[in-house]
Amino acid sequence: MYGAFRSLSSFNYRVWAAGALVSNVGTWMQRTAQDWLVLAHLTPNNATALGVVTALQFGPQLLLLPLTGFTADRFERRRLLMATQGASGLLALGLGALTVAGTVELWHVYTFALLLGSVSAFDAPARHAFVSEMVGEAGLSNAVGLNSTSFNAARMIGPALAGLLIAAVGTGSLFLINAASFGAVLCSLALLRTSELHRIERTPPTRSGFADGFRYVWARPELKGVLLMLFLIGTFGLNFRIFIATMSVTVFEGGPEQYGFLTSMMAVGSITGALFSASRDTPGPVLLLAGVAAFGGACALAAVMPTYVWFGMALVVAGAAAQTFSTSANSFVQLSTEPFMRGRVLAILLAVSLGCTPLGSPVAGWVADTFGPRWSLGVGAAAGIAALIVGLLTFRRRRASRSGTAA
Repeated sequence: MYGAFRSLSSFNYRVWAAGALVSNVGTWMQRTAQDWLVLAHLTPNNATALGVVTALQFGPQLLLLPLTGFTADRFERRRLLMATQGASGLLALGLGALTVAGTVELWHVYTFALLLGSVSAFDAPARHAFVSEMVGEAGLSNAVGLNSTSFNAARMIGPALAGLLIAAVGTGSLFLINAASFGAVLCSLALLRTSELHRIERTPPTRSGFADGFRYVWARPELKGVLLMLFLIGTFGLNFRIFIATMSVTVFEGGPEQYGFLTSMMAVGSITGALFSASRDTPGPVLLLAGVAAFGGACALAAVMPTYVWFGMALVVAGAAAQTFSTSANSFVQLSTEPFMRGRVLAILLAVSLGCTPLGSPVAGWVADTFGPRWSLGVGAAAGIAALIVGLLTFRRRRASRSGTAA
């Protein structure tokens, strides 16, 4: 099992991982509190409103794509991350102050979701690309897996803790706790040994920097295929904030404790999938295809579960499958991309996998409101099947091309 944690032998990565874990717990606490605030306090269990919040929070990943990837390649990533993490903390503080004061309204949540999404759009590609500067190319795949493990460990701890604290102290306090948690990652960035970072050549300022990323991806069929698979899963499958919230409130008639429990159950599976991916030296087509196939099956299974406990068990499988695929896809794309282009390609990847979620979130919310939450999970199952078909076609052509070249 040591192989799954080998990146922790690096001082810089250990410091970064510690700060990121604390911040990730706070982030998941805020997400849970925000969803509960919208669904249970500001609207009458309106899944469409929750879908709008999700769209506003993840939409900037797509809209700001011309700027975010080039920024990650052009500027020093450590300083860029200090700016984005600090801004995220201030936004959490602002929303917390409004909620504690009792003056928060739905449009406030919409506004803060949009602002946080805009900051995160610049943060995400720089944060993902910064991993290779800490561990080098040899440790990249393992570090990506460990990052996913940290994120999903926080996903298991944060919502469960949030469910207890919402009932005890209210949602506003959780926003304030999240604001404070950003101090941990800012400290970790300040403590890094800059002399030990694996520096890369910075991209010179050009007018075609944004277009270069698309030209680069378009010339590589395997990258296009993986990104299309991510589009299908990210747009129509990774709407579990809506799936879990609506199933918990509408179908199983639970409270915040049950909602936090179900979110944590999915996180258990996600941690399993992330650790499994971290233990692999290089992600291959078989792992990507198995991930999307299992994801589609798990969503179909979750849709028919009779009790929230069995629903939670299905979420474990869905979480493991989704994380195995997304982590392996991230590593596959990064290892297939030259370092000087990595920020722009990662911005495209994140825009596809996260930024396209706003396209599917309102659809998932509408299906849940119109036909019931179980049918919205059917949309996720269909996304998994479609992604499997795309993957089979992509890698069959890749294998045929390599066979022709060898011949």
